[in-house]
Parts: sequence; C-alpha cells; structure tokens
Amino acid sequence: MVASSRGFAPFGLVRLRSGGDAAILASLHRHRDGNGFLDLPRKKRRFILGECSRRRVVVQCCSSDSVVPIRGSTGGSRKSVDKCSEDWRFDSIITPNYRPRIQASPALPFPSPQSRFVSKQEKFFPRCTPRNSGPQSRDSPPKRDTGIASEKDWGISLLNDNVNESGTNEDGSTWYRESGEDLGENGFRCRWTRMGGQSHDGTSEWKETWWEKSDWTGYKELGVEKSGRNAEGDSWWETWREVLHQDEWSNLARIERSAQKQAKSGTENAGWYENWWEKYDAKGWTEKGAHKYGRLNEQSWWEKWGEHYDGRGSVLKWTDKWAETELGTKWGDKWEEKFFAGIGSRQGETWHVSPGGERWSRTWGEEHFGNGKVHKYGKSTTGESWDIVVDEETYYEAEPHYGWADVVGNSTQLLSIQPIERPPGVYPNLDFGPSPPLPADDEPPAAQSSQ
Repeated sequence: MVASSRGFAPFGLVRLRSGGDAAILASLHRHRDGNGFLDLPRKKRRFILGECSRRRVVVQCCSSDSVVPIRGSTGGSRKSVDKCSEDWRFDSIITPNYRPRIQASPALPFPSPQSRFVSKQEKFFPRCTPRNSGPQSRDSPPKRDTGIASEKDWGISLLNDNVNESGTNEDGSTWYRESGEDLGENGFRCRWTRMGGQSHDGTSEWKETWWEKSDWTGYKELGVEKSGRNAEGDSWWETWREVLHQDEWSNLARIERSAQKQAKSGTENAGWYENWWEKYDAKGWTEKGAHKYGRLNEQSWWEKWGEHYDGRGSVLKWTDKWAETELGTKWGDKWEEKFFAGIGSRQGETWHVSPGGERWSRTWGEEHFGNGKVHKYGKSTTGESWDIVVDEETYYEAEPHYGWADVVGNSTQLLSIQPIERPPGVYPNLDFGPSPPLPADDEPPAAQSSQ
C-alpha cells in the first residue's frame, strides 16, 4: 500500500492523477536527477561585506563587547522555560566596560522542568497494552518543549480493509480497533483508523486516531490525535498534522506542519498547553512559531515566539515570555529582530513587577548599518542609560536551518498519499476565496501581550 508505506516514494515514480497534483508537484519535479529521483540541493547564503557565501549573514569588522539581547534559540529545540534561571538574569544584558554595573531585583525563575507535576507526568498512565491481536497502545502523555514530531516518530500505518473488532485482555482491560473510508465532493477521501482501550474498572482510558486525506486539487493531509486519562484524574490530549496543498494565489506547493499538546493533573492545580506550527513553500518562504502556557499551583507562565523568512533574504524573529504568581509578582522578557542584506535592528525589554506594584524595566536596542558599525542604546527605570556606536560584526540567520528541502525529504509518507481516480472530463472545483491580506509592517501582536 503506497499511501501507508514508510519507504521513500520518488517523485519521478508518482503517478499524477489530476491537474491539481501536477500543479502542486511541478516545483518538486524540477529537482529530479537523471534517474527521476528527488535531488534537492540545500543552498544557503551568507553576506561578508557584500560577498555571497553560505547560510548566515555576517558583516565582518572588529568585535567589541556589546549590548546582548536576552533570547534563546528560536528553533524547535528551544528550552527557554527550562533555562530561564540562566537566560533571564537582569544583570547580563549589558557588559560592564561602558556602564556601571547595577544589580537589579532578581527575577523569579520559571518552574523547573523537574517540578512535581512535570516529573509526575512521566507516570500519568499505567500501561494498558492489549495482547495478542489487539492494537499496541502508546498510552503516554506528551512531553513539554519537544516541538513537532516527524512522520517516522508517529509510525502511522493505516489498515487496507474496513475493520471493526474488540477484545479483552488477560488482566481484564478491553480494547477496540476500527477503520474505514469516507468520501466527499471534489474527489475527497479520508482513510482512518481508530483504536483505544480501558482498564477493567474503567478508571484509565486511552484513544488514538490516524488518518490521511486527499482530493482532486492535490490537497493531502496526514494526521494523528491521541488522548487519555488515569485513575487519579490526570488527563492529556495531543494532535499532529502534516498538510500539502497548492497556494491559491502563488500556485506554489506548500507544506504545513503543526502539533498541539496539553496535559492536566487530577490531584493538583497544574497543567500545560503548547501549539506549534511550521509553514514552507517551494520558493523558500518559511514561517514558524509556538504558543505555550503552563501552571503549577500558584505560578503561571506563558511564551510566544515566531520566525518569518520571505525567501528573498528578509527575516523577522521575535519572542515574548512572561510569568506571574498569585501573590502579584510578575516578570518577563521580549525581543525582536528584523534584518535584510546585513542591515537591520534588534530591540527588547526585560521587566519585573513586585507584589506592591513597583515596576522595574530595562529597554535596549541595536541598529546595524551593514558597514561594521552598530548603534546601541538603552535605559532602565533605575537611571542607567547608554547610547554608543561600536565596531562589531553583524550576525543573523538569513535562511531557516530547516527549510523547504528538509521538509520535503522528511514528508515522504505525506507525499505518497494517492487520491481516488478522477473520471475523464471531471475537473476539480477550485475555490480561491478572498484576496490575501496586505502585509503589515507592525510589531508582532504577541510582543505586546506581556507587561
């Protein structure tokens, strides 16, 4: 079965069933080698005083101590919440060679990942794995800050035939498994498999659904949804999706990946939620981001971040994270950077509010002129300030470390989904919808959400 195969399906061997498929994969076929197999070069760029090289943008000049924005990596591997005790030090923003060292009130760290709730989530559910012919459950809660899993991590394998079966295990737990196919207009088809089980007394339960969708426009989707609970009242839910479609206005193939995860304790006021997304098109346009929330008894925390690459060298990155306690203490940090062709800016703010309402903040900014000169400025509520121009190299990522070529190479199961045959003379109904909104040169909304 091609649609559920884990092997690589070369584009040169994919049978095109509709005009939609042909259009959506047109850009991919241009990268085939002589044997018809996919060959996507990973081309990166770097600017060194105007010369084009690979991957990163650097304007080379003498380096000096600088105002350093507090920020973590913006990729899927970021662990900003877990490392906040290191990354959120108020006294680490400015180097001491051009300002007096001022010790601000220390910010409270985010909860450690080794807190009672997080360590406990590893034990959320007793194994409820059916034996013999029953489905093999992966009844474990999702983990925080793990981003978007790959196709191989999920191991989705849909059944060829309609199935409706159930059974009881030796320990008294029960299981079920069913599969089917739904058809709709415009050649829509959804193949799905559902499975689940529960303990003998019904206090613990797990469910899991796999699906693949397609239609005559070239739309393809692969997805998973999981949920569960245990006898203590702990519960969790997770969904994952991967989508291939053709952008209505640019006619470019686009792949989008997303994941939502949440877990909640049944014995204490603790839980967390995360929403991750990635979007790519065949010309290098890329968007990535995440929204996160967590709570552990009297303390709550939030984090939002985003990355946007236009495929022509312009990049925007931002992060906003903040936390608060029930006693009224609040603290946070946010930053933003915009660059193009070695010229751009960075700016940010770190702040803290005491239970009595006393507010401390430090704002900072950088202007990079592309000629080895950087203007740095900032001030704080304690009276410190700086405004200088230094000789310093400019560094930023002009292209995502994981881009179009990478996502295509890791989405073979999605790309191998085959739509149903389109009868001769029948054409897909294309709905272009409203015109896309004009881009706004405003600060990301999430950057304004904290204090």
